[in-house]
Amino acid sequence: MPQWLGVDVGTQGVRAVLVAADGSLLGSGSAPLTIDVRADGRHEQDPEQWWTATCVALRSATAGASGPIDGLSIDSTSGTVVVQTAAGLPVGPGLLYDDARGRGELARVQEAGAALWARLGYRMQASWALPKIVATAASVAPGHRFAHQADHIGARLAGRPVASDTSHALKSGYDLLAREWPADVLAALRVDAALLPDVVLPGERVGEVGSAAAELTGVPAGTPIVAGMTDGCAAQVAAAALAPGQWSSALGTTLVLKGSTAQLLHDPAGAIYSHLNPDGGWLPGGASSIGAGVLARELPGADLDALTAQARDRGVPRGATYPLVGRGERFPFVAADAVGFDAGAPATADAATRLQRVAHGVAYVERMAFDALATLGAHAVGEVVVTGGATRNDWWTQLRADVLQRPLAVPQRSGSAFGSAVLAAAPVGRLGATAASMVRMGRRFEPRAANAAELDDGYHRLVEALRRFGRPA
Repeated sequence: MPQWLGVDVGTQGVRAVLVAADGSLLGSGSAPLTIDVRADGRHEQDPEQWWTATCVALRSATAGASGPIDGLSIDSTSGTVVVQTAAGLPVGPGLLYDDARGRGELARVQEAGAALWARLGYRMQASWALPKIVATAASVAPGHRFAHQADHIGARLAGRPVASDTSHALKSGYDLLAREWPADVLAALRVDAALLPDVVLPGERVGEVGSAAAELTGVPAGTPIVAGMTDGCAAQVAAAALAPGQWSSALGTTLVLKGSTAQLLHDPAGAIYSHLNPDGGWLPGGASSIGAGVLARELPGADLDALTAQARDRGVPRGATYPLVGRGERFPFVAADAVGFDAGAPATADAATRLQRVAHGVAYVERMAFDALATLGAHAVGEVVVTGGATRNDWWTQLRADVLQRPLAVPQRSGSAFGSAVLAAAPVGRLGATAASMVRMGRRFEPRAANAAELDDGYHRLVEALRRFGRPA
């Protein structure tokens, strides 16, 4: 029986799954990442722990495997890099996706590649990989080179460095149109192109599991290693939202929208950027900082089921709620100084009212995100596949369908590790077709028209409130 492994190297842990051709789960494993250092805008982890956690997760996932494993793919956090030796071993800490040590180089990076970034439809950001690479390149010893987080785990499995993929390489400045590192931009930034990995399309074979790694992981030696994608893209694969016009929306602590377009979208504001679709076309998306995170902060330990039972009959709230945790927004608009607000909330609001108002605010921002995509030329109509922890709440999911006036589908199985297993199973150029055959939808939510006008008023109140607060909408 064909079987494939997917590995997700996240911020808090590593997860691995073993999946069959029909999408059924054959095994799984996970291990936490406990060494996490944050200070002065820096965010570091120990690459050695990435590897040991991967070994634990893989050994558990493969415990019930029978016969050979047909392929393995790895996803990881976007923009995370590490320096490694010519043998693929780590040198120093891993620099995480939100590490901003390169912020002092951002203006120079943006200027040096302005024409290329414009062609690719995005603006560089301080926490992306290229500013970090520029800030640290001079200290890299001869023979060493940068690797993305997934590349590094691939190297540990293979026992030698492996090629990166176009998805992980995006935030390092890789030219997705020419399919090469931009030599002129790198030269202007004094970065030797030899410090960067080779790059292939997701789904291409980049190596095989070596005998040493087989002993540690339980993955048979010789198992093919397939180039992966970032964690966000892998989650999109798990939603099977890969054909033009298809969209996925992941709502957990934050809100992440991903979709597929035939043409590259260009967003002058920089809120949206596009990965290359290995089947052809583009995978645009954006990540908002709003989401259920505000509930975890304000209502820790609350019985959300009980609060939902109270909130569901309270109708459309007055005023406007923008449930942002912390400062700064990235999508559907960019505002470094954005802060959350709850305009018009009752002075005596209880926990159920707070849940009600946050749920509506998130649903309105989700609609705003789709409106922003449509403004840029995306075909943003039809069913949306929704994933993330918030889909466990049927009332909230139905509310999102009513606000969007679009049907929502919840897959039976989701997550980046599962998406990576689907990618490992997909022949090059057939990722969408493979995902469609392996991903099974579970619950569906049809939009109701009964209170659509009232919800539309609530949406426009938030749009106007954001304008009053100086936020474009």
